[in-house]
Amino acid sequence: MKNITILEAGLILRIVLGITMLSAVADRFGIWGAPGSNGVVWGNWENFVIYTQTLNSFASKSTAEVLGGIATFFEVLLSLLLLFGFKTRLAALGTTFLMFLFGFAMAVSVSFKAPFDYSVWTSAAAALLLANIGKTAYAVDNRI
Repeated sequence: MKNITILEAGLILRIVLGITMLSAVADRFGIWGAPGSNGVVWGNWENFVIYTQTLNSFASKSTAEVLGGIATFFEVLLSLLLLFGFKTRLAALGTTFLMFLFGFAMAVSVSFKAPFDYSVWTSAAAALLLANIGKTAYAVDNRI
């Protein structure tokens, strides 16, 4: 049996982190199904904004909409950078920071247990590890 290399492990981390964030974005736009469907957390933008407001109790609905939009923008941007392996270290550090913000907000606003249930801390740790790996397989970074 062949051992996995650091380059291959980095590729796996990039793909899994990118898909994980894109999956959450897909959920908030109803791609995984309607609200209340099996495995669907939000099912639409409105429910996501309500959840964003829960995590940011200081925020009005319009502020929560802006915060949700900003979070979504960075999740998509960071996901694409990770999937293509472009500016991987920067994207991984950005993902670590974003996951830390999500985890902290969930722990304070929902429960200490919530970020563990949704593996937010695991994603943050994986992104931090990726940021420190350096080169990964099949990355645009390797070509420039």
